[in-house]
Amino acid sequence: MARTDVLVLGAGIVGTSVALHLAKRGLSVALLDRAGVGEQTSFGNAGIVEGNTIFPPAFPADPGALMRIALKRAGEANYHLSFLPQALPWLIAFRTASRPARLIENARLIRPLFARAVAEHEALMAEAGAAQFLRKTGWLKVYRSARSFKALNAEFDLAAEFGLPLQALDVAGAQTLEPSLRPVFAHAAFWPQAASVSNPYGVTRAYAARFAALGGVTLHGDARSLHRAGAGWRVETNEGGVDAREAVVALGPWAHDLLDPLGLRLPLMVKRGYHRHFHAQGNAGLARPVLDADAGYVITPMQQGLRMTTGVEIAARDAAPTPVQFARLMPKARELFPLGERSDDQTWLGSRPCFPDSRPVIGRAPGLNGLRPQTAARLPRRRRARWRAPSHWRRACRARRDRNADRPAAWRRSRRQR
Repeated sequence: MARTDVLVLGAGIVGTSVALHLAKRGLSVALLDRAGVGEQTSFGNAGIVEGNTIFPPAFPADPGALMRIALKRAGEANYHLSFLPQALPWLIAFRTASRPARLIENARLIRPLFARAVAEHEALMAEAGAAQFLRKTGWLKVYRSARSFKALNAEFDLAAEFGLPLQALDVAGAQTLEPSLRPVFAHAAFWPQAASVSNPYGVTRAYAARFAALGGVTLHGDARSLHRAGAGWRVETNEGGVDAREAVVALGPWAHDLLDPLGLRLPLMVKRGYHRHFHAQGNAGLARPVLDADAGYVITPMQQGLRMTTGVEIAARDAAPTPVQFARLMPKARELFPLGERSDDQTWLGSRPCFPDSRPVIGRAPGLNGLRPQTAARLPRRRRARWRAPSHWRRACRARRDRNADRPAAWRRSRRQR
């Protein structure tokens, strides 16, 4: 039976980054996934390093937007009607977490996580030989209506509080940054310190290669096979069983499959999303990601072409793809930017884990010694581990230690009830 200090379950950008940090700290680490490194959720995102995010995603407050979503006419969201009864409790909690006071509270709590994200990824990319993927050209968001732009007032206030530069631009100012944009919008906001990458898959693979160079091992296997083995944990892989004292769960939208049978039930919802790649017409191009805020899509330059990502889809994780949002979005996208033909025939579908308040779970799993979830929800109490996470994780955990006691307590109540 093979033995290692730590098992990291899930080889997306979170799991691979965790595995690399552990290996840098001198621990023996096995990184496990049933697919290839970076081939699932981390493959198809918009490539934005979330260093300048203020507010987490919020439930739509505009009745008109809600009506468009309900009637399946919105580009920013789609849903499967058969899945709504299962999603309803989460959606109600999401709406509660989207109240203005809660959004501001969560923005302040999440800020320590975001504050060093760009610097730490930049350092890892340099170490992993992936600096060519990093693009420090900011993030541009355009707004088609004065009403939607006015809703940014609270975000501007918090940006000033956090010391983040945020520039309000008119159409001419936005076109100075991106000359290929057509003037179909009224206002824009530019985040000059935001960063993005031109190939998220390439970044994850580079981190995995650096992990291997430090002695880390990547294995194929099913994380659901994780079970207790004495005082530690064992997982079955294609190469045989592996034992470890500690196990880190970085399974993203598949976390439920492992954690629920272990008695750890988190209020996790899966949001699905799609992307396609396009050529630009003529000499048109983009230097940075562009969000069409009112329409609900992002166009971002990637090595594969111009990647267009849709808004969310509320549906069962493993349901058949329904990329209907593209039909709603393409007219808006071609109004804004001269998109050409598709550069390939692939429509990518991915899922990501989401919690009502968008705050992450990082730390010890109560009652499951040595198991440490690393996914998106509220922070548990500060962990007691032999290894140290990146500095912005530690600061966030310390800052929330007392005020976060509700989540572990809820876990303990749930476990007693069962």
